[in-house]
This record gives sequence, C-alpha cells and structure tokens, in this order.
Amino acid sequence: MELRTVRFERTYPPGAIQFLDPKLRQAGPLAVQGSAELLPNSGGEIRVRGRLSVRMEAECDVCLDIAAYPLEVEFDLFYQPAAAGPRKEEVALRLEDSELDFYEGEGLELEDVLREQVLLALPMHRVCREDCQGICPVCGANRNRVQCGCRQKAPDDRWAALREL
Repeated sequence: MELRTVRFERTYPPGAIQFLDPKLRQAGPLAVQGSAELLPNSGGEIRVRGRLSVRMEAECDVCLDIAAYPLEVEFDLFYQPAAAGPRKEEVALRLEDSELDFYEGEGLELEDVLREQVLLALPMHRVCREDCQGICPVCGANRNRVQCGCRQKAPDDRWAALREL
C-alpha cells in the first residue's frame, strides 16, 4: 500500500447516495471536500477528514409535513481493518472508540462515509418547526394550517377502575 494523502472534492446529485429511509430524501446537491490517508505504522488505519453540506428533507414526526434540514458537517474519522477490530464476543466501548470504525477489503467507499455522517447529523425527533401542533386526533386536520375546533373525546369511563390501581 502506498502512503499518500488523497484529496477529494465531489458533488453528489440527489439520488446518488441511498439513505435507506423512505421518509428521508436529499433535496439538493451534497458537496464534500476533504482528504483520506493511510496512516504510517498503523497496521492499515485510514483517517478521513472533511466537510460536507447538503439539504435534506424528511417527514415531520408530528404533522407529517415536509421538514427541511440544511446540514453543514465537519468530520475527522479513523477506520481500522476489520481483522484488527473486536471479536464476536461482547466488548465494552470507551469514549475514544466512538470515532473509530472498521473496514473490510482494500478500503472505504466515500459514499458510505457520507451516508453515515448525514444520518448522524440529523435530529432523532424530526419536526418541521419548534411549535408544530401536529394532527388533530379527531378529524385528522393539520393543526398548523387549520384550526378545526374539534374537541377531544372524553376517556372511556369503563377503564377508570384500572387507572386507580
């Protein structure tokens, strides 16, 4: 293996990288620039550094409208050959292990690194806005667009005895 730094600068159009979540889509080009290098005297460890920017869209978890997420992500990652990684038994991870991953074969695919970084940068609870009012449980209207005036149904009193337990 040759020890040299490989610089990259690429733009991926929407659809070029599959994000495996049907509720998530790339809404604009994903631009990335950075470098990858095989670290000397490391047994095959690869360091990938860079910066990406992309606009992603996802379904709001509360009202089901489309929510936009412009992302600017800087990353500095280390990858070791899978043979150097933990065996099949359970292993306790340390904090410094969170920025270390493993690869198999001859190296890494940049698209895999980018997919992982985008997914990690997105919020776990995806909402269109902080004050999203969601969907009316009675009529199904989006409360961000319409004030439907529906009243919530009173709870079924047949279950009241169970609530008191």
